[in-house]
Amino acid sequence: MSLEAGAIVEGTVKTITNFGAFIDLGDGVTGLVHISEISDDYVKSVSDYLEEKQKVKVKILSIDEENKKITLSIKKAEPPKPQQSKQQEMSFEDRLSKFLKDSEERQNDVKRSFENKRGGGNRR
Repeated sequence: MSLEAGAIVEGTVKTITNFGAFIDLGDGVTGLVHISEISDDYVKSVSDYLEEKQKVKVKILSIDEENKKITLSIKKAEPPKPQQSKQQEMSFEDRLSKFLKDSEERQNDVKRSFENKRGGGNRR
């Protein structure tokens, strides 16, 4: 199999570690998908996203012939997701709760500012 940087290939999850997963690309070739290259979302645990013997598509980011290391990415092997704003991802209840919290903080800031201007502290 001819491997080159930029190619998208299919492999099998061989080993899962706390810093990523080793992917068997066939013909005795193994590459590493670092935890930061698994998903666009925050990945706390690799095993939440991958399991051993799972087939995955990966993009070859780099090949270091000298050290025999292949760097892979799962998230770059898929087309980019359409960007959504945080507002669209949040439910109505979450947006309302955030609005109320922000509003209360702004009101407290205004109250403190007004009290400071009036000299709300102890005068001597």
